Amino acid sequence: MNIRHIAAALGPLVMGVSLAGAQSFEPPRTADGKPDLQGVWDFRTLTPLQRPENQADQAVLTAEEVAELDAQSAASEAAAFAPSEVRNEPLPVGGDVGAYNSYWVDQGASVVDDQRTSLIVDPPTGRLPELQPGIELAVLSLGEDLPGTRPVRVRAAGIAADSWHDRGLSERCLLGFNSGPPIVPAGYNQNIQIFQTPDHVAILHEMVHDARIVPLDRRMHLPENVRQWMGDSRGYWDGDTLVVETRSFTDKTASFNPSVVTAAGTGATLRLTERFRRVGDDTLLYEYTVDDASTFTQPFTAALPMKRGDAMFEYACHEGNYGLPNMLAGARVAEAAATSGQ
Repeated sequence: MNIRHIAAALGPLVMGVSLAGAQSFEPPRTADGKPDLQGVWDFRTLTPLQRPENQADQAVLTAEEVAELDAQSAASEAAAFAPSEVRNEPLPVGGDVGAYNSYWVDQGASVVDDQRTSLIVDPPTGRLPELQPGIELAVLSLGEDLPGTRPVRVRAAGIAADSWHDRGLSERCLLGFNSGPPIVPAGYNQNIQIFQTPDHVAILHEMVHDARIVPLDRRMHLPENVRQWMGDSRGYWDGDTLVVETRSFTDKTASFNPSVVTAAGTGATLRLTERFRRVGDDTLLYEYTVDDASTFTQPFTAALPMKRGDAMFEYACHEGNYGLPNMLAGARVAEAAATSGQ
């Protein structure tokens, strides 16, 4: 048995030890005696959502693999902060002005604490379950618009530039591309801030400044015909774990976005359960289970340890901001130029 098989066999034990240690942690508490989850929490990580196919039999990274990833991350950060090339010549008219360089992208500096090869912990394969027959994964591109249908449920990219309806949800500043729910690390601005009262919890996302207000008073969910971008959430305490159950997502969202340019199913059939638990002075364990029998052949669960953050910054993105009209206007100019043969 090689070291990869040993790591795979020990994976569940490593998780068990980690969670057992978490169970013994005594969290700080609010005035009403509940665990204090408040503050800024950073969910950046190098650990992918799904286990890479070339690590199919490996639940946990080796020490050498972790060191290699850390070194790659350090090198990328050094390159991102290196002085930029100074250009004095103007860009050609109509040329591609480019997008963010690596300075703006911040994927984190290391993998999760228990060195798993995926954020998904169930199924044990570390990968998303199969889609139901007839359900296809929508896949778009950040490089060019690809054919597709409305509603566009991916977070970034688009299918055309004829209308704002052709663009992704984060391009329209409706939902952040990493804020979910559920939260899937991606890109930058990977922070949340939690506020607590005895009867409510507020979860503020740095990306697109999305805010979720979660009642804890056991009130009924909204009527089924009331649908919301981030669903209708209700929370309760299970011991020292905050459990948030969300349903009534609009059908304009996906059941799940594996990445910023992919979408599976529709949010209309999604039942989402999230769990927040302090497992250390500087660690908040975030777990979520996606349950949607109309989209996936079985539920799946991911676990993402968040680290204590420093501050939240304004993410100035709001529906109908000047970026989107300019994108559509630019497409009209390009069409006119093509028609006139310029």
